Amino acid sequence: MTGIKLFVTGGTFDKEYNELKGELFFRESHINEMLTLGRSRLKIEVETLMMIDSLFMKEEHRKKILDACMNAKQNNIVITHGTDTMPETARYLGPRIQDKTVVLTGAMVPYKFGSSDGLFNLGSALSFAQILPHGVYIAMNGRCFPWNNVRKNREKGEFEEIGYKDL
Repeated sequence: MTGIKLFVTGGTFDKEYNELKGELFFRESHINEMLTLGRSRLKIEVETLMMIDSLFMKEEHRKKILDACMNAKQNNIVITHGTDTMPETARYLGPRIQDKTVVLTGAMVPYKFGSSDGLFNLGSALSFAQILPHGVYIAMNGRCFPWNNVRKNREKGEFEEIGYKDL
């Protein structure tokens, strides 16, 4: 089947700010708004799997993501995910998904803040999902990393290669 399946899992991408409590929270995904703003002309089917901070993601959540990917009719998949544990989810999916192209992406700043990197990362992930060979990848800040060669550098606030390739 043609087109892209986009799974929403939460993360900073979809957080909003409660000014009264001074807290970030989830209401609903902003993906459709972002696709409209980005003037996407792709055939994309969006499905929300969960709306959680990735720090709270457990193996059962990753299994749900894996099952959704395996059951998707599309071979090109984008997953929005919190950046804190995105490499862990990529490492969970990587050895298990061989016949699809799966790209995880996220944002360091919530989309609703207006200065988010999310729109750029989403566009990049959609592009990478269409051109990369089968496998699992992370797309952040214009770069793309294979699932087994990426980490989040918390000091720099960006993703980088681990320094080895085991493809």
